[in-house]
Amino acid sequence: MTSLHNPGVHRYALFTVACTVLLLVAGALVTSNDAGLAVPDWPTSYGTFFPPMVGGIFYEHGHRMVATFVGLVTIGLAVILWRSESRPWMRRLGLVALGAVIAQGLLGGLTVKLRLPPEVSIAHAALAQAFFCITVAVAVFTGRWWQQDVPAIEDSGRPRLRALSLWLAGVTFVQLVLGAGYRHNALVIAPHLVGAAAVLALVILAGRVVRQRFAGQLELRRLAKGLNAVVGSQILLGGAAWWSRLSTREAPQPQPVMIWLTVAHTVVGAIVLATVVVFALVCHRMLTAAQEPAVVSGVSHTGAAV
Repeated sequence: MTSLHNPGVHRYALFTVACTVLLLVAGALVTSNDAGLAVPDWPTSYGTFFPPMVGGIFYEHGHRMVATFVGLVTIGLAVILWRSESRPWMRRLGLVALGAVIAQGLLGGLTVKLRLPPEVSIAHAALAQAFFCITVAVAVFTGRWWQQDVPAIEDSGRPRLRALSLWLAGVTFVQLVLGAGYRHNALVIAPHLVGAAAVLALVILAGRVVRQRFAGQLELRRLAKGLNAVVGSQILLGGAAWWSRLSTREAPQPQPVMIWLTVAHTVVGAIVLATVVVFALVCHRMLTAAQEPAVVSGVSHTGAAV
């Protein structure tokens, strides 16, 4: 493969990822401070684009300002990819990112117009996670490692690590949707806990597969260790956030400790998903399925009759 690496495009993609993390923090602060309806109109805020930044307006309108900035950054990303990328699918991915951020903005407005219906709020949270993963994927695809020659490694064991990584990505995404359902009072916590256990089990299994079959592959080993670290941190943050919620539920308003633990839990959850997506992409790039023995006219490639 001829190297297509453009350091400037890659740095801009990383900048987009960092801005999206900031947007996730801003969104989590809105929910954690019960500020979703602090501004009752949209797209303006109390009929203006510059309302007084006091009380819940600070969080809700601040979130809108960060979202607008991320939208502008994403427009820039789409334009840069369209003009600089020779890979057609990368140009299309830039347009997908742009479409996702526009849809996310419209969903955000709909949550206000409809006064926070749980199903729309959950969709808003889920699309935020999906958009974050798209920006992370763009950063991976524009990186030097992805665009250099990487020898294919046969994945001959069971379970196949490529398939396992896809299952892990899907289960992690569902788990985050369940978490959004709990945060928006549409679900009890039990499904979220079951999802957390499923993600943890799959991460442990994936780490074991990497240690047993791909111990010599530095990229896979580092990602497996990173997955264990972020998932472990997320479980600890989840327990701390739950404890803080129980201990302050009689308080007349959300308490700072509970707010920041919940925000950290929400954002680290997105980082878990992003790490899983990177793991799945690297598995797809490095690994190839084992070839089954060819069978022709009732005789295998070994010459034995079948």
